[in-house]
Amino acid sequence: MSDILLLDWAIMAVSLFNTILLTWLGLTVVFNSERRDWGVWIATVGLLLGALFFVSHTAIIGLGLTNLTWRNMIFWWTAGLVPAIMLPFAWYIIMLWYAGYWNVPRNRLYRRQRIWLVVTTGMLLFGLAALFAGVVLLAFPAPELNPLRGFIRYSIAGIPLLAAGYSAYVLLCIGLSLDALRQPATSRRVMGLVARRRAQPWLSSASLALMVVTLLVTGVVLWIVQDARQRTFLEIYLEAQLTIAILDLLISSIIAVVIVLLGRAVVSYEVFTGKTLPRGGLKRQWRQAVMLAIGYGIAIGGTIAVQLRPLYSLLLTAMLMTFFFAMVSWRTFAERERYIAQLRPFVASNRLVEQLIAQTDPQEVDFITPFYALCADVLDARVAYLAALGPMAPLVESPISYPASASPLPSLANITDRFSGDENEMISLDADEFGAAIWAIPLWSERGLSGVLLLGEKSDRGLYTQEEIEIARVISERLIDTHASAEMSRRLMEIQRQRLAQSQIIDQKTRRVLHDDILPDIQAALIALSGAAANGQAGNEKTDLALKLMTDAHKQISDLLHDMPTTTAPEVARLGFITAFQRVVENEFSTVFDEVGWNISPEAKVAAKTLPTLTAEVVFYAAREVVRNAAKHGRGGQAERPLTLTITIQHTDQLTIAINDNGVGLGNSDTAGSGQGLALHSTMMAVVGGEVVVNTAAHQFTRVTLNVPVIPSPVFASNA
Repeated sequence: MSDILLLDWAIMAVSLFNTILLTWLGLTVVFNSERRDWGVWIATVGLLLGALFFVSHTAIIGLGLTNLTWRNMIFWWTAGLVPAIMLPFAWYIIMLWYAGYWNVPRNRLYRRQRIWLVVTTGMLLFGLAALFAGVVLLAFPAPELNPLRGFIRYSIAGIPLLAAGYSAYVLLCIGLSLDALRQPATSRRVMGLVARRRAQPWLSSASLALMVVTLLVTGVVLWIVQDARQRTFLEIYLEAQLTIAILDLLISSIIAVVIVLLGRAVVSYEVFTGKTLPRGGLKRQWRQAVMLAIGYGIAIGGTIAVQLRPLYSLLLTAMLMTFFFAMVSWRTFAERERYIAQLRPFVASNRLVEQLIAQTDPQEVDFITPFYALCADVLDARVAYLAALGPMAPLVESPISYPASASPLPSLANITDRFSGDENEMISLDADEFGAAIWAIPLWSERGLSGVLLLGEKSDRGLYTQEEIEIARVISERLIDTHASAEMSRRLMEIQRQRLAQSQIIDQKTRRVLHDDILPDIQAALIALSGAAANGQAGNEKTDLALKLMTDAHKQISDLLHDMPTTTAPEVARLGFITAFQRVVENEFSTVFDEVGWNISPEAKVAAKTLPTLTAEVVFYAAREVVRNAAKHGRGGQAERPLTLTITIQHTDQLTIAINDNGVGLGNSDTAGSGQGLALHSTMMAVVGGEVVVNTAAHQFTRVTLNVPVIPSPVFASNA
């Protein structure tokens, strides 16, 4: 103590501040680590050793150096000197580990630092041995240990070897740490390179501050050692008590800056925990811990400085802890309310049922507003794109861009190959290639990859937090699923309305044809035949007329029956998809094509048998619709044009049915239909997890590929 109230108060407050934050950081690193490997444990031990040092420092300052008993002095000095010796080396090891020194294969950092690592390790062991020897000499002042005392007091040019060695050791550790941070190895984390680049200024600043601390400590040690040649340390302390107190406050304050810089790197970029992304909650807790350390340090430091009675200090501590607990509860509740307010646009109903029943335009189903709310209010992204992939792509036509003025998104055909299927996966992108987007987040469903969310930089150029990406992933998956479901429902209801209208037309046509055409003809034929029979003659003219009328009626009834759809689902269930499909092509379309070629692999035959009945029927009808379109429109109204059909069925990771014809191409026939049939079957294929891919070239070919998952769709597993 310096006997100056404000100075003693400041020293105690800073010491308590450092103790609390180092303890919090040490426990936070080990509790929140993704994988508690040896590097995490070293970082934890190093931070807790720093806390132990300031525990010793606080105890010595609070008790007073001159008031310590012999045993208390040995205990607290040992508790403080052990961390003082180990901490520089621990910092060096942590920076090496963070910079990738032990990455495999060996890198330039390893080759550059391996000799120095051996040197600093030797110096650490020597320092710990010297500390142990000093403790033994203090505890057991026996004459036979005089040689050991002489060795410890050995000096070069009047400077004790231990003091010079410790100064060199600390400078070497901090200097090598700066070198490791300046040229680190490649990171193995997904966002490790970005996080390392963002955290490097904080860690480098902390190392530079530690270098300043080292120089100050070295200067103080050399000053005390030189002065101790003429008098004892106690005499030096009593005479320069104010100077030592000011230096103590200065060094502790610089270390407090180091802790704040290190804490910022830990909570903002997860430099030690191994997490792919930092967590915003951790940053908020860090701010609360800093506020607690400041408040507790000032309050309790003041009570110690003024020598307040322990009872009052205890009461003040209880009140202070209660206040901070209430404040944390309040902030937690406020954050919860803020999150609920941000998520409200995403959980609100889109009223899809009402819009579908009211037959509104599907564009009125608003998916833009929640996506814009996600990008602006939750992610704070400058640019974002949401695109559907896989089976969802035919149902969600174009990507959603944020903002509306964002650059058009190029093709995403090659991006799917880069996803490995990891739940927390993120891949980096070239901003020039993908419309200023720098991150791609895959979106998954039970059927596999359903889409991708592309994000540009945050508006504040920070990193996306773990919570933000998890929220963005869930909301984006829900938007794609809802959009696809709405489009699927709209298509099915639209087609159902058309089918109902067609059914009504067919019913009316049937009634009209039977009532107005067929029945009068049959009645006329009967009258004619009855008249001929009554006259006892079968005149050729009347007989011919009756036969003609009966023939026309027969033809009309045949045409009417021919227009009615046939039912083949029981054949699919009984024979299987491939056999039923082969039969329908041979029976209904063999005379339409000049040649029909089949190429079916044995693996495909086995896989087709595993399809659920519902899936097999959907694929059967879709394939038959493709063949029917080729038969009806392939020649383009030119009866003499050659038309061949090739059907290839293969199985790799899914069942693939490729149907090729050398016709005029899709949309190039004068008899081309509306495309509602193919739209219906594309929708049904999406329902069972498949997809329909159409490739065509004018007057050259049309290739339609049906991709079907071989695993039963979970949506219809109970119905299959």
